[in-house]
Amino acid sequence: MSVTSLDILHRFWGYTAFRPNQKDIIDTALNGEDLLAILPTGAGKSICFQVPAMMKEGTCLVVSPLVSLMKDQIEALRSKGIPAYAVYSGLTKREIDAIFDNVAYGKVKFLYVAPERLKSEAFLARLPKFKLNYLVVDEAHCISQWGYDFRPSYLDIALVKEHISTPVPILAFTASATKKVKADILEKLTITDSKTLQGDFLRPTLSYSVFKVENKYEKLSQVLNKVGGSAIVYVNTRKKTVEVAKYLFANKITVDVYHAGLSFKERDVKQKKWMKNEVRVIVATNAFGMGINKPDVRTVIHYDAPSSLEAYYQEAGRAGRDEKKAFAVALYNEDDIETLHYNLEINYPSEEFIRRIYQALSNFLSVAIGPSNFVSHDFNFELFIKRFNLPSAESYRALQLLEKHGFIKLTDAFYEPSKIKFLLSNQELYRFQVANSMFDPFLKTILRTYGGLVFDHYQHIEEASLGKKLNKSPYDVRSQLIKLSKLGVIHYIIQHDTPQLTFLEYRFDAAKLPINYSGIQFLKKSDTKRLQELIMYLKEESQCRTYLLGDYFDEYVKDDCGVCDNCLNKRKS
Repeated sequence: MSVTSLDILHRFWGYTAFRPNQKDIIDTALNGEDLLAILPTGAGKSICFQVPAMMKEGTCLVVSPLVSLMKDQIEALRSKGIPAYAVYSGLTKREIDAIFDNVAYGKVKFLYVAPERLKSEAFLARLPKFKLNYLVVDEAHCISQWGYDFRPSYLDIALVKEHISTPVPILAFTASATKKVKADILEKLTITDSKTLQGDFLRPTLSYSVFKVENKYEKLSQVLNKVGGSAIVYVNTRKKTVEVAKYLFANKITVDVYHAGLSFKERDVKQKKWMKNEVRVIVATNAFGMGINKPDVRTVIHYDAPSSLEAYYQEAGRAGRDEKKAFAVALYNEDDIETLHYNLEINYPSEEFIRRIYQALSNFLSVAIGPSNFVSHDFNFELFIKRFNLPSAESYRALQLLEKHGFIKLTDAFYEPSKIKFLLSNQELYRFQVANSMFDPFLKTILRTYGGLVFDHYQHIEEASLGKKLNKSPYDVRSQLIKLSKLGVIHYIIQHDTPQLTFLEYRFDAAKLPINYSGIQFLKKSDTKRLQELIMYLKEESQCRTYLLGDYFDEYVKDDCGVCDNCLNKRKS
């Protein structure tokens, strides 16, 4: 009896039925066809490629721009016993070589790769040896210059197609796309228009509302008191998360904050408390929400005006995934409109300033001109701008532009546990233990704890846990691991929780940095139009909100939703 996609879904994910559209996408993938799937946030996009990949031999190659999301997905897959790995900034060359070896040997089911890695010599040299079953493009809108998060490195996906030994289906996914972005994705990935599968745009239980108010605190309290249940409040700065949370706490609402400046452990604790409903409201920057599936969020409130309708639609879509009544509320005033225009200007600093930032980075991290081979550096942004007397906002935007155009990779702090891998074979290790008896108990404890995996893979370890078994302190364990690493027995990588900055492949002379500034100006022009559309949406007082969003995303909305603020006001009048 052959195994069905539903069997795989139930065995690994525990579900007894697919969500709307998932089965159609999976069947198309299993037929070996390319496709573009446009599914709203929370529709279960990852299931759509993970299930068919589990049903076919080979490795599923997933291109994704978000390190945090990659890490979440590989950890979720590993918890189900599925071998999954990710290659991103912060890994050593030796770690990456080990991952690529295991892919070539057929020991990896899912390989997640950041887009800036696609054109690296190490990756392209190994690619023909990989037996792939699918090429998945996550956040596919990033490939379009018309998209709200265009990343030129996504264009290198064409190189993957040229270097793989046997053509495989391309499965592209995004939460939203205008007609122009959709056409661009199809063209760049050579997918025919007939192979587009689109989820339902209309969310009949989600009510969109916009309020122009001077006293946002008052309106925020009013909404949260009127609508019970779990909530997310989005703000634009880390400082604002604390200010708003203090106000809510003073008004007896259980609340916590979340932003990229917190350590991994802090973020993990806060997120888990909110997921378990121990905290009702999380006040967060846009660093929060990606990959989080909490179905019972009743309210998403944009305390500060969002940056674009794409961002708003995606973030608002985190409310009411259980298909019960939920509310997406945006607050704004004229100060917000001015701030949006101001941010647009500082988002696009001068070419001279970008070169200045690039040179300052090179000096700050002591990186010489020449090949940089993806070596990552701990990066303290506050110390960087202080040392070179640089303006904060403009400098950060310049870093983002350098990243978008493939010169650097900037990764917010995330927790990377300590890892080890044995460099000796079983026989070589036995000889070493015989010749160095003082290490024998320590090595046996590692092998008993982590098994033979440490010979093939980098294995996450906990020094404190090993210490308890050996009756030693974590410091002593770390000292032993360092000694074994120096002796060439293992490769030991100590845990870190700091932002990372990577020069990708080559460090240029700043004066000769090949910046496509006309392309940057084109992006500014697109963002200006996007901002105008957002402001029109915020200020609209009569048309249905769902209709407005549908019109923006080129989606046909037949009837007014009847539940947004404008529809309700029309009904009252």
